[in-house]
Amino acid sequence: MHPTHRTDDRRKRKHNPHMTKRIFFSGSLATALVLILITTCGAANDAISSAEKPDKNKPGIAETKAIAEEGFIYGLPIVMNYAVMYEYAVDRNSSQFKAPFNQLKNEPNVFTYKDTAIVTPNSDTPYSVVWMDLRAEPIVLSVPAVDPKRYYSVMLCDGNTYNYGYIGTRATGSEAGDYMVVGPGWKGQTPPGIKKVFQSSTWMSLAAYRTQLYGPDDLDAVRKVQAGYKVQPLSAYLKQPAPPAAPAIDFPKIDDQLAKKNFFEYLDFALQFAPAQPNEAEIRAKLARIGVGPGKTFNFKDLSLKHKLAIGLAMKEGDKKVDRAVADAGKNINGWQISSAPGDSAHYNGDWLLRAVAAKAGIYGNDAVEAMYPFTRKDGDGQTLDSSKHNYTLTFPPGELPPVNSFWSLTMYDGKSQLLIENPINRYLINSPMLPSMKMNADGSLTIYIQKDSPGADKQANWLPAPNDPIYLVIRLYWPKTEPPSILPPGNGTWKPPAVKKVN
Repeated sequence: MHPTHRTDDRRKRKHNPHMTKRIFFSGSLATALVLILITTCGAANDAISSAEKPDKNKPGIAETKAIAEEGFIYGLPIVMNYAVMYEYAVDRNSSQFKAPFNQLKNEPNVFTYKDTAIVTPNSDTPYSVVWMDLRAEPIVLSVPAVDPKRYYSVMLCDGNTYNYGYIGTRATGSEAGDYMVVGPGWKGQTPPGIKKVFQSSTWMSLAAYRTQLYGPDDLDAVRKVQAGYKVQPLSAYLKQPAPPAAPAIDFPKIDDQLAKKNFFEYLDFALQFAPAQPNEAEIRAKLARIGVGPGKTFNFKDLSLKHKLAIGLAMKEGDKKVDRAVADAGKNINGWQISSAPGDSAHYNGDWLLRAVAAKAGIYGNDAVEAMYPFTRKDGDGQTLDSSKHNYTLTFPPGELPPVNSFWSLTMYDGKSQLLIENPINRYLINSPMLPSMKMNADGSLTIYIQKDSPGADKQANWLPAPNDPIYLVIRLYWPKTEPPSILPPGNGTWKPPAVKKVN
């Protein structure tokens, strides 16, 4: 799932086309930290200083900085997730608000050039989303029977940003079914009729639905599928009285600036809904030493000046480390960047940097087995794609279309804004459902014409309109094949995307 919220951050950075909430951290972080340090007063009896007094083993400045840097990397996905959840399910005044907890929101349309709040949008699969509060009782997700030819998936992602389960064409098939999502430590009985139980590692969790759209005239059919998605508490599913409601939560407001200034306070808050897993014991213990964790009292504005400096610098260094890892992720093949960081808890295995990379490059991205997203800004010679200067082609050799069990697409974006572009034929992508209307070459290969002007009536079926500007291209492979030829494993598969070639 990608959408990436826009910022004015113009730093050069590689992006995966997943859903990305870009609030951490712009180049203004250092300035913001200085302002915070100047305008807030440090206290000699802050949480860290007080902790140091009775016990000489409590962390000094150097250790505080080291813990804070590691804690920032560990906590980045958790705080990013909280920011999205707050906008989507808590703040009804947010322009991004979808629905309250445990209520499904269907988005009945795909994105076009008119949608400017989200960058690198998927124009293949309309979304449905539900944020689940699992504290009072489990939630049952029911799906209808879906035509096996139509891809759909329900990705379950918890507050730790672990993809802990899938429902859909690849994972569970196309038949109707009822599935139960439970919170941490749940050990109840599985009711009759429930096909599978998925356990979240946190009390709040996201279910993100993707439903394939064949073309503009297929929207009504997609809406019919979406109408069959159902979300209800277990008690309603069993037609039993509901248990007592969970206590109300006073969610702290969050936005870009607050996230930068009060990062560890948000992490403090979020961790109370995320019971520690065995592989978190060490990092949780370290964070507790600087007053961060469930029941702790970390408050940045109350820290002494020396501790503010240490933690502020640690956050800055941690953010730089994540950015470097994002830039180095994956492998460049024929100008296309190929990588896949998202996964479940076992996939990360306590590698907090990898988890932070996955979140910052594309929070809520699919596991590689569900979808892969090669992307490029370069032609085969390593030159920046710019259709204001050149025309391009992308040719798939005979029998070498992207190898998928479901479908693939090639989507065009403006290279500067990463938005879909207005064009005379309202075409934002070329995908495999369009193949019957496209022209194959005599040898069986497929050439796609990538340029701002029409290549002519005889080639228009294969035309992917480009901006009068730099280009950003994304290939999406839904349910990639695992047997050769395959793009899997990421960066080392037997199938490789062909280079984009400059024509003139």
